Parts: sequence; structure tokens; C-alpha cells
Amino acid sequence: MPPTNHHNGEKVQVGPLGLAGVLSVMPQALGLVVFAHGSGSSRLSPRNRFVAEALQQERLATLMFDLLEGAEADERDKVFDIDLLAGRLEQAMAWAQAHPGLGALPLGLFGASTGAAAALVAAARRPGQVRAVVSRGGRPDLAGEALARVRAPTLLIVGGLDEDVLALNRQAMTRMTQCEHRLDIVRGATHLFEEAGTLQAVARLARSWFCAHFERAGGADV
Repeated sequence: MPPTNHHNGEKVQVGPLGLAGVLSVMPQALGLVVFAHGSGSSRLSPRNRFVAEALQQERLATLMFDLLEGAEADERDKVFDIDLLAGRLEQAMAWAQAHPGLGALPLGLFGASTGAAAALVAAARRPGQVRAVVSRGGRPDLAGEALARVRAPTLLIVGGLDEDVLALNRQAMTRMTQCEHRLDIVRGATHLFEEAGTLQAVARLARSWFCAHFERAGGADV
């Protein structure tokens, strides 16, 4: 069962495009995690919501939002336009920084699938703002040349049975020369972490990574 969420979140419109989002903030938050979902998904992704609720239990604020507008989500070229998605993520980061009570919080990015590549590109572009990145079943290889410029500590989580993506993550790691990084393999998990207990493992790993690096950054109260 997913963890009980006592912070159901506030519906928000993010950035200049007013992209639909859900912001969950609790008292004395340790940091803010912005989610970047994968292709064909949205702010309503049940897997990302599960992880978000686990993070909230550790006093981590979360922002989930649609990287694409309604019609754009049906355009395949936009769904895989990492540069476009990273730009939307940067807009969300700027929006959060200007939001009352959020600007002082250490900021992290959680990306799934193509969203992980967007998170890494955004982190490379804004090295002073992003304190940590977590990728779930991500495609960091799609971040291309940006990998060598990422400075934020990055955790790559991949299912042990997701062999193709695991190989791509291992290759991508060799290009991440400017940041602390780690690959954690969840045994028995396929790409979507549908097997019993595997998504809980993702949530635990992400929670520990963000908490450790936010504490190092010096969390602020809201």
C-alpha cells in the first residue's frame, strides 16, 4: 500500500505557460523535489505520486507538474524533445524559487524515463541551483553532452531486469565526470518497477539521497 499522504497538495499553475501542477509543502520542510515524468505520463503518474508521498513523509516538499500542455503531449517529437522538456523544468525551478516559502529550500530533481534526461540537462544548466538528482528507470544517455557538465550529486536507480536501460545507464555514468554519482540496481525489477516491493525500494533510495544532500546543503524552514 502507498504511504498515507497527509499533504494532499495544492493545485498550482507553473511557469509562464501555467502548466498544471500539484505542490505539497509541509511545515519545516527540508527541501523541495521537482518531478520530471517520462514520456506519455503526467503529474498524475501513480508511480511518481507514490515516491512523492514517501518523500513528503520525510518533510520533503514536492512539485509535480505537466511538462507538456495538453495538445503537446500527443506530439511524439515534443515528448522526446529533451531540450524542450529541460526548458520547462527550468521554468518550474524559477517558479519555485519565486514562490513564497520555497525559494530558500535546497532543490532536487526526480526524473523518470525521458524526464531523467531532462532533469540532468536542467541540472547542468543550473549548477548552483540543483543540489541533487535522482533518476528512476531513466535515460540519462539522452542528456548527451550535458552529462559532462552535471555537478549535482546524481543517483541512478534501475531495475535489475531492465537490461537495456541498465547498459545505457552504465555508459552514461562514464561521461559524468564532474559530479558524485551512484548506480543502484533494484533486484527483480523491470522498467516500471511493477514487482512487489520494488517501488518501495525506489522510494527509500530516493528519500535517503535527497535527505543526505539537502542536509549537506543546509535545509531551511518554511
